Amino acid sequence: MIKQQGSNRVYTRETDENGRSVIRVVGTNRDENRAFIYMARHFHRLGLPVPEVYWVADDEMSYTQEDLGDTLLFDNLDPSLLERAIRALAHIQVVGAKDFDWNQCFPVPAMDERSIRWDLNYFKYCFLKGTKIDFSEPKLEDEFDKIVKVILTQPAETFLYRDFQSRNVMIKDGKPYFIDFQGGRRGPTQYDVASFLWQAKANIAPELREKLIGDYLDELRRLQPNLAEQAWRKALPHFVLLRTLQVLGAYGYRGYFERKQHFLESIPLALKNLNDILQSLKDEYPYLYALSNDLLLLV
Repeated sequence: MIKQQGSNRVYTRETDENGRSVIRVVGTNRDENRAFIYMARHFHRLGLPVPEVYWVADDEMSYTQEDLGDTLLFDNLDPSLLERAIRALAHIQVVGAKDFDWNQCFPVPAMDERSIRWDLNYFKYCFLKGTKIDFSEPKLEDEFDKIVKVILTQPAETFLYRDFQSRNVMIKDGKPYFIDFQGGRRGPTQYDVASFLWQAKANIAPELREKLIGDYLDELRRLQPNLAEQAWRKALPHFVLLRTLQVLGAYGYRGYFERKQHFLESIPLALKNLNDILQSLKDEYPYLYALSNDLLLLV
């Protein structure tokens, strides 16, 4: 058995009939399994660094994939490995989107207004209400509307990994490989950068974070020569805000309700991230900024 932090899927390491070490995955949702299998095969054909899928059960409730070992990027946040991973991200976003069938995505084919509001409401119902802090729902929703508006103005013809963070990057022979991308969909590139560089427990220093943004944009420009970099950078803080709110919703659900210690330990770090990013956005989101100051008093 391989221990998982936030998933209901069951992972075991086995030896298949060809003598290979493989990872067997038993999922709980057939559509989610289908999404991963389609994406993994699509990306593998394109030469992108993902595990190869070897076998799929007739009922599609389990499958085996390439064993990439046990080393997570999270276990060794070496700057050179972080750079390799974030440069590779640009390729899975742009190259991976070529001839991609977005209808294979789960649960939605694209980051649209409804899916953005799911993330925002995840924060409101699974985290904020669990804190018992009094808040104004109309004021909160007004600022949610502003977030949605900014996100929807960004180009969105690339693959959005959705949960791109260092626990979902394996290191094998010094090279990063990507896993757990089954929630991916069509969407803007900034979201994955925000997920990766503002991951709470990774705690990447601001100077290194800025350097890695430069590395990523350098790679992205090679793939998208017409990239509007200034507009991309201007929108990035709003994506960091959205992702941080979504993450707090996940931490609230997994921590407060499921009582998983790893997620409870991550809440103070995520609240600091929230307050830090709102320092630069307090004129646009004054109510969220005030709320983040109140939340910091909880930790």
